[in-house]
Amino acid sequence: MSEKSVEIERKFLVHKLPEKLEQFSRKEIVQGYLAVTREGTEVRIRRRANKCSLTVKHGAGKTRTEEEIRISEKQFVSLWELTGNRKVKKLRYCIPYEATNIEVDVYQERLERLITAEVEFSSEEVSSSFQPPDWLGPEITHDERYKNRNLALHGIPRKSQAAAKGRSSN
Repeated sequence: MSEKSVEIERKFLVHKLPEKLEQFSRKEIVQGYLAVTREGTEVRIRRRANKCSLTVKHGAGKTRTEEEIRISEKQFVSLWELTGNRKVKKLRYCIPYEATNIEVDVYQERLERLITAEVEFSSEEVSSSFQPPDWLGPEITHDERYKNRNLALHGIPRKSQAAAKGRSSN
């Protein structure tokens, strides 16, 4: 099964977690990168709950092309070793906000202490009119260092490591 779409998304740093985060649904996500090009194309595998997929993304910024193909657990396991150390593990919380959802990613293992949030939109107009809640930090949509593929390749960007260590969470 294949699902192709255009993704319109904005991404933010989170310096303070929203209150009562544990009340929202959460899923563990593990993903690894099979290929990443300089032009911004990435091929990754992902397991979210019991759903495995192979995804190809292309483009940069707010709007990108995405092709997602469902794969079996067996296929996921056989491809996992090919990702080497290009892996990301995170807990994703889904928080309803106005007419959309904010997905808060609390990274684990070597990316521990990094927390980001992504918001997907139905159009560029809706994206442009979005007013983030006060618990979201600076927007990083166009900062390539915070793309999951680059976090998998290079770790937490230096600038945010010091800020992440001093951050408190509720």
